[in-house]
Amino acid sequence: MLTLKTILENREDVIRRLGKKHFANAEEMIDKVIAQDEVRRATQKELDNTLATMNKLSKSIGALMKAGNKAEAEAAKAETATLKEQSKALSVKMEEAAENIKQLLLQIPNLPHESVPEGRTAEDNVEEKRAGIIPELGENALPHWELASKYNLIDFELGVKISGAGFPVYIGKGARLQRALINFFLDEARNAGYTEIMPPTVVNAASGYGTGQLPDKEGQMYHCEVDDLYLIPTAEVPVTNIYRDVILNEKQLPIKNCAYTECFRREAGSYGKDVRGLNRLHEFSKIEIVRIDTPQHSEASHKEMLNHVEGLLQKLELPYRILRLCGGDMSFTASLCFDFEVYSAAQQRWLEVSSVSNFESYQANRLKCRYRNADGKIELCHTLNGSALALPRILAALLENNQTPEGIRIPKALVPYCGFDIIND
Repeated sequence: MLTLKTILENREDVIRRLGKKHFANAEEMIDKVIAQDEVRRATQKELDNTLATMNKLSKSIGALMKAGNKAEAEAAKAETATLKEQSKALSVKMEEAAENIKQLLLQIPNLPHESVPEGRTAEDNVEEKRAGIIPELGENALPHWELASKYNLIDFELGVKISGAGFPVYIGKGARLQRALINFFLDEARNAGYTEIMPPTVVNAASGYGTGQLPDKEGQMYHCEVDDLYLIPTAEVPVTNIYRDVILNEKQLPIKNCAYTECFRREAGSYGKDVRGLNRLHEFSKIEIVRIDTPQHSEASHKEMLNHVEGLLQKLELPYRILRLCGGDMSFTASLCFDFEVYSAAQQRWLEVSSVSNFESYQANRLKCRYRNADGKIELCHTLNGSALALPRILAALLENNQTPEGIRIPKALVPYCGFDIIND
């Protein structure tokens, strides 16, 4: 969340930048925060004065009793008791104001970076780069869900029987190709200096609040109500929360972690062509890369992460494009985000496969993830993450783009991982 200091010192700029995200009632929300802070400050001043008076009276009681001024001493005691009750009420009022500030801040999104373009929807995103060769498949090309059925790679109906729509069952070479992608992505991340983490796939509410999924995306997560736990929508949540309430040493940064997990998303409101086959699932596999860094180095870290994801797509021989997201299409928590999309030749459309985001200090402030700099001062870290990569649409594009009359060709980079170079039976 935004720091109170940022809002108090940069009110107009904060409101302007929130406008780029098309956040409704930005000025009203910011002014509510400022008003509650004024209440908190005034109450704190009144409480300090009350406590000072109490302290002065307490010291005088002994002297009055010693001097034989019993009546005055008793009056001082009575006044002290009254002030004590007043101080309790003031403490409660101050705590309420502080809690109100926190709840308001949780509802305010991150400020977009100055380089974020104006715009309201995905149509306004800016294409930064396009690379790779889009294959010409001909009229008889099949979408991946038909290829999966033809070669017995994925059984979507069996998934419906076991769990429901959006929970496919991978079979035979389909399962082996899925596992090959997971191992390939993890090996590439390790070679790039990331430490592999195997985190839980359920988290508590504090973790959801720490990375910003709560309260913003509560309806999109599966909630285990009896235990008040949430199935993770991405490994970003447990991995970043490793550093919740932690003070790091600047020499430890940047921290680079990666994790393979299953991810769970309700995807409420999705329909039509967007949900066919592997296009949009409730459960899917993903490798996530996460960085904790200093404010001074986070921009360089972001560029390194973008280069890493681009390198994966190049090795998989997939046509791709990189989009700089506009303010209206960015997530609640991101300050700067780039999406990677691969081209699905049979569907003749672009499919998002990765978002690489810099959250600056927004998540770190919620997490209380800090570091001690060389001068001994404690500062907020910057957090970053990205998909490297999400498997479903990668698999869809691989199946569709590499179909030939002889079968489905496997990219050279994956052959050592899956043990076959073509799927033809």
